[in-house]
Amino acid sequence: MGMSASQARFLCLTARKNNVEFEGQQINQQRTTLSNESGSYYSELCNMVVPTPPSVDDYTKVTYTFDDGALTNTITSMIAKGNNEYSISYIQQWQDDYSIVSASSSIIAQESGKYKVGSTELRKLGQYDAATVANDPYLSTLDQAQLDDLMEQETYYQSMLNDKVFNDPAATNEWYVRYVKDSVSGSYVPYFYEANAVENDNNYVNGFATSNINCYSLGTATKTKEVLNALGRVEKDSTGRYISIALIEYDADGNEIAKEYSLTTNTTTDEDAYNDALNKYQYEQYQYDQKVQEINSKIEIVQQQDKALELDLKQLDTEETAISTEMEAVKKVLNKNIETTFKTFNA
Repeated sequence: MGMSASQARFLCLTARKNNVEFEGQQINQQRTTLSNESGSYYSELCNMVVPTPPSVDDYTKVTYTFDDGALTNTITSMIAKGNNEYSISYIQQWQDDYSIVSASSSIIAQESGKYKVGSTELRKLGQYDAATVANDPYLSTLDQAQLDDLMEQETYYQSMLNDKVFNDPAATNEWYVRYVKDSVSGSYVPYFYEANAVENDNNYVNGFATSNINCYSLGTATKTKEVLNALGRVEKDSTGRYISIALIEYDADGNEIAKEYSLTTNTTTDEDAYNDALNKYQYEQYQYDQKVQEINSKIEIVQQQDKALELDLKQLDTEETAISTEMEAVKKVLNKNIETTFKTFNA
């Protein structure tokens, strides 16, 4: 190879080596960007809050109850006042056997302004006339004194019904009633229907009620009453658990009257609240898993891109090594040509 050709080849190799080095710098820059991107994903993973499952203990509480005759009392708070005296609040609960309760309704028929269930005509509560008494299976068994007592009783029924349905015992809403004979006891049981619902023509098609008209009767219901800030003393066992309570009152002379009751420890769990918390946790855990999967997928893509760039960089390194080797060979040829030329001129 002549000197001119060697020089041209050396310049070509130099240009190619510079280009390879530039391409390598670009790839390294891309790998640096990918590394930063991957680092941000890992940082996002580390900063994510892992959902914590709810503990049943967080929704479980200890309550204390004591019985006073037919009343079951549940303590809601005890505030220490000093001298082992407490301000105690509690809820009384009992079964009232003479309450207004919901009952199964029957189909009501409408005919000439009258309303019937089967063959029994509904009667306005607290009202009657001679024809009604004669045709009513229950009223026809009563004498005048009993009828008067029943009307007085029905006035009380009306206030009970309005208190139950409208939360206002003084309300003027009227009611219909029918009495049904109990096949076991032989006594008559009243069933009540709110007059506005019964008399609403929109509730009837072809003379029969098409929508359910609420019905009420007499039965047993749980009643509650809250007692606030009662004065009392409590006794604990060695574990700190309350075992008894003494409620304190004073007579007209200022003498203390204390009634002592044994306390029953009850552990209750708010299942609904716990299930709500568990559902929330499962939803948050699902979102967390989805986000982790999404970030891991992005990291995997970055890793694949980096691996591809790494292979390209290795190819460039191989190419640069080959170019450098060839450049050394061309240098030797150039040096030899220069040495030969100088020897020729010196001769």
